[in-house]
Amino acid sequence: MSHGLDDVETAGLMAPAPGAVGSAERLVARLNYLVVILSSVALVVASVVLTYSVVVRYFLKISTDWQDETSVFLIVGAVFMSSAAVQARRGHVGIEAVAVLLSNRANRVRLFLVDVVSFAFCAYFAAKSWTLLHEAWVENYHSGSTWAPPLWIPYSLMAVGMTLLTVQILLQILAALKPQKPGP
Repeated sequence: MSHGLDDVETAGLMAPAPGAVGSAERLVARLNYLVVILSSVALVVASVVLTYSVVVRYFLKISTDWQDETSVFLIVGAVFMSSAAVQARRGHVGIEAVAVLLSNRANRVRLFLVDVVSFAFCAYFAAKSWTLLHEAWVENYHSGSTWAPPLWIPYSLMAVGMTLLTVQILLQILAALKPQKPGP
């Protein structure tokens, strides 16, 4: 049992492809780096907000009605926005038992097929997220709480995050389609 990434999974991390795909990979990598930093800050802020809520409710007996949704918005935003960065490192949960049994070539095929199916799902999810965002914006949807923040905020994070994830998977598919150099 290993806790690192397999050679097959990290092969695409070594060097970006030449040409337009490589430029897109470098741009998305820079964007992912920025998003990971912002997502990390969002998670720290969410923990501070939740800690504040506990202290204020328990010790000061003051009711708070905004902290739960604020924390949920921050956490959901961090998860959706950073998903492309996690995918770029193939850090999502996978079934290692299958990878160990297959040859490197079979693993590349397996990863390619998983990427194609993931791309289709994420593209659909991203499109629906943009539809949901548009609806929330046009119809001026708000949450049902007493604080009632606008729902376009979390929906926009979901739509942008899923779009970034879809683009990341597309770049991985394009990288897998490039001719492989023969190994030593």
